Order: sequence, then structure tokens, then C-alpha cells
Amino acid sequence: MSFADRITFGGEHPSPKRRLLGVSVGMVYLVFPLAEIMVGMLNGVRAVWAGALLLAFVASFMSTVLSARSYLERGRWTYPLLGLTTALGVGAALVFGGSWLSLPVYTVVLYGFTLPANWAVWANLANLGVVVGAGVIHGTEPMTIIVLCLQVVTLGVLFISVRNSRVLNVKLRLAQGEVARLAATEERLRIARDLHDLLGHSLSLIVLKSELAGRLAEQSPQARKEIEDIESVARKALTEVREAVTGYRQRSLSEELDNARAVLRAAGVRSEVRVSGTPLPGLLDGLFGWSVREGTTNVVRHARATSCEIRVTSDAACATLEIVDDGKGGEGSYEMGSGLRGLTERVTGAGGAVTAGPSPGGGHLLRVLVPAGAEACA
Repeated sequence: MSFADRITFGGEHPSPKRRLLGVSVGMVYLVFPLAEIMVGMLNGVRAVWAGALLLAFVASFMSTVLSARSYLERGRWTYPLLGLTTALGVGAALVFGGSWLSLPVYTVVLYGFTLPANWAVWANLANLGVVVGAGVIHGTEPMTIIVLCLQVVTLGVLFISVRNSRVLNVKLRLAQGEVARLAATEERLRIARDLHDLLGHSLSLIVLKSELAGRLAEQSPQARKEIEDIESVARKALTEVREAVTGYRQRSLSEELDNARAVLRAAGVRSEVRVSGTPLPGLLDGLFGWSVREGTTNVVRHARATSCEIRVTSDAACATLEIVDDGKGGEGSYEMGSGLRGLTERVTGAGGAVTAGPSPGGGHLLRVLVPAGAEACA
């Protein structure tokens, strides 16, 4: 699980109990609408409906809070629940007035935490209109309306600012994690280069010296045998060093998919990764790793997208990688940059093909198609 997946709605590792406790503290102001029912200011059918509406509002409010996965990612039901909570709060204010005007104020908190800043501002302005309109309809004292309007404004600004600061904090932590990962990768490459330069040179020299000594020791079968053993061991060690260096330098597809998720999330882009089919051979795995990195970089830098889907499928004949975003990178004419040109050369060398350009459904599509076997695939 990545770091961003652990950053949830109330902090880094908040449990549901902790979030419910934090929300429950703010619910103290609902004592005033409840008091109207308890003391008989609302009675009969109106009291029953008021009680049911209040319970539904509280349940919907808390469900909305718990549905959000993180400050960067809303849950599947967050927006529907937010709409339900808003409707219940507005309905209560318009029907009952009085202390029930405080219910729309509670939705201000949800807007600040769940909506983008510009949407939250417009939602809070609409809330101001609801509070003023419902107050005038029910003849609420002007001072009460003014106080509630001030609460809408101050709480709206406060919680929008809180969410923005938390989002920036999460992105900063993700960026720090990415910097650490890149530093570790760079260190691995440095070790691989040093290993190749030092041991590779030494072992190559041993091989050459062994060949020369073997020619000089042709008159001694025993010496020639020992020298041949040294040469064999040196060649084997040289091969193993080169394999180790290749392993260090190869970009693993699984690592690059994890990296793509983290990078896209840090850029505010929703990501979905689907992998199906048979495992890729080593060379294709590394090639697709390069492809994922290049495609993800283009999405972050150029696409201005809000969502991105990465699909990897493979079978005995063919392996396919598709990276699709909903951004504006596919508008107008398309020119392939140096990164994609380099990727195309790699894929072409493996007998495959690269397609990059506007997606039929809008946005941008990068497709890499490579044969997994001896035969070409369509």
C-alpha cells in the first residue's frame, strides 16, 4: 500500500472511531433543533417528520465524512451522499426555519473537505442564499440570520483553507517519497556502473592473461589445464557480473506501475491500473516498464488530465500496453517528442509498434504492441 493510500480523511492513520469522534463534537449545535421537538414547539406529525429528518441528516452527514478515502481521493459514494446531506439540510431550513437554519451551516464543513476550492465557494454562496431566504420566509430575527451567515462565511473559508493545507502536505510527503525512491534508484545505477567498471575490467584482464598463459604453457599439460580452469571461472564470473548489472539497470514493469500510481496521485490525477494475461518475459517486462514511465511522464507534464487508465494485456502471441487519459493532450495536431521517439526505437527494435495520439473518446492514447513470441501480432 502506498503512502497516499494511507492518508485518509482525518489525518495520516485515523480510524473510523477517531473520525466519528471528531464529527460528533461539532454535532453539539444540533441540540437546538432537537430541543424544539423535546419541549413541544413542534408536535404531532410535524414533530415526527422533524425527528426523522434530523436523524437522516446526521446519518447522511457522518456517512459522507467516512466515505472519503483521502484528501486527494473521494470515495464512490462521497458526492451522492453530499448531495443527500445538502438536500436534507436545505429542506429542514425551508420547512421549519428557526434553529433548523443551522443545518445548512453543517454542510459548509463538508463542502470545504470534499469539493475543489472553486466549487466549495459557489456551494457556500448558495448556502448563504438558503439561510437568508429561509430566515425571511419564517420571520427569523435579522441578527440571527446575520450570525448564521457569518458562520457560513467563516467556516467555509476555514475548512477550505484546512483542506488545501492538508492536500499540499500530502503532496509534499508524496514528493519526498518519490525523491527518496529516485535517489535509491540512482544509487543502484551508480553501484551497477562501478561494479561493471571495476570487476568487469579486472575479470576481462584475467581472461586475456589466461589465454596468453595458456599459449605459453602448451608444453605443460598440467599447467595448461589449470590455466584453462582459471579462464573458465573468469569467463563465468564476467558473465554473472554483466547479468547482475543488467538486473540493476532494468526497469521492472511492476515497479514502474507502482511509481506511476504515486506520480499520478501526487499530480492530482486519478489512476486505474489493469493487468491481465500471462506474465511478460524479462525483456518485454523491462520494455513495458520504460513505456509506462514515458507515458506517465507525458500525462503529468502535458495532458492536463484528471484521470488516467493503464491497461496491460498479454498472451502467448502478443503483449499490449495502453495508457489513456482524459486531458487536453489529444486536441489539435500531435507531434512526437524525443522521449516517445526513443521509446518507438526501442519498441521497433523488439519487433513491435507504438501508436500515440488523440483517443477516440477524447484525451490522449499511447499504445505499445509487441509480439511475445516468434510471430508478429496484429
